[in-house]
Amino acid sequence: MRQTRTAVRLAGSAHLASVRAARLGRAARRWGLRLPPMVRGSLLPALLLLHVMATRAPRELPVAVALTAALALPLLWRRRAPLAVFGAVAAAAFVQWLMDVQLPADVALLVALYTVAANTGRRGTLVAGAVVEAGALLACLRWAEEGAFVALFVAVTAMVVAAAVLGVNARTTRAYLTAVEERAARLERQQDQQARLAVAEERTRITREMHDIVTHNLSVMVALTDAAVYAQHRSPDKATTAMLQISETGRQALTDMRRSLGILRTDEPDAERHPMPGIAQLEALADQMRAAGLPTRLEVQGGHAHIPATAQLTVYRLVQEALTNALKHTPTGTHAKVRVLCSAETVAVDVTDSGPRPPRPGATPSGHGIPGMRERAAAYGGKLRAGPLPGGGWGVHTRLFLDSGGAATV
Repeated sequence: MRQTRTAVRLAGSAHLASVRAARLGRAARRWGLRLPPMVRGSLLPALLLLHVMATRAPRELPVAVALTAALALPLLWRRRAPLAVFGAVAAAAFVQWLMDVQLPADVALLVALYTVAANTGRRGTLVAGAVVEAGALLACLRWAEEGAFVALFVAVTAMVVAAAVLGVNARTTRAYLTAVEERAARLERQQDQQARLAVAEERTRITREMHDIVTHNLSVMVALTDAAVYAQHRSPDKATTAMLQISETGRQALTDMRRSLGILRTDEPDAERHPMPGIAQLEALADQMRAAGLPTRLEVQGGHAHIPATAQLTVYRLVQEALTNALKHTPTGTHAKVRVLCSAETVAVDVTDSGPRPPRPGATPSGHGIPGMRERAAAYGGKLRAGPLPGGGWGVHTRLFLDSGGAATV
């Protein structure tokens, strides 16, 4: 029992000593990192010089100090010029070998080799390693004791290989960290660009929605107001009906604007009373246009329950913009026809009117209406065609691909 307690006590003491040593090592490493690079680099040369001055005899001291300085002092500039420093250290080591002086400062060769491997390419590392290995062979041939040549040469070779491998690993790690930092910076730039693109797309979407909503509803309200003014004396009932429709159109415009700006909450009553417009609301749109003075015939073929809400909104906005243009740019008596053909993969939209709108040769439509329609159609792989019809009138045609992957043909 007493021996067991003693063993446990000794094990605990050894563990405590190792923990203290690790703490001291971490503290020394942190303290060393706080020092300037030149001060850190001068520690090894200073220690080697102090060791030589403390261990050499007075008659050997001048030569030993000079050779130690020639071996160790170039290490101060090893990070700035690793190859030049290695050459200087190797030359000093060769002079030392010629003078038959053994010094602990030979470790400077290993430090210089490590620096070359950590800061140059494979060829420089191989050349430096071969030079150090040749020096190790010469040193072992001169200073190895009898029968200990092989063991000494193997040990020195192992140290040379270890220095080179550590240097290569340091270079690889540094290159990897640099690549990781560059990749992180590139990803951050890409994320910033994507965020800016998303903001720009959202602004474009809101602008397009506001244009469609404001243009359509104001055009309808102007037409209804003109009709109410014309009928206020001859037919007060029709004037009253027109004014009520103006009021309802204004409320609808406000609701659509609030929805497009993301302000309308889903728990508000207007969210259920005015759902996101789609193909089902085209009939109400046609009624609104008829009330504004544009007789409109609507024809929807095929079921539209499977069509996504965003695609239905696109169809609604395309028809709305086309009918608004017909209302604004055609004389009284113009008729419009809307034809929507729904299938499993596509939605074809045709809007035509009978009004004469002959553009000037080479003229392009102004405003954001037709460009906005093209942008909406392009989001679903479609190409929009808008222009005068051969038999008179104006037509708008496009085909939306629900998978956005088909060839856009018109």
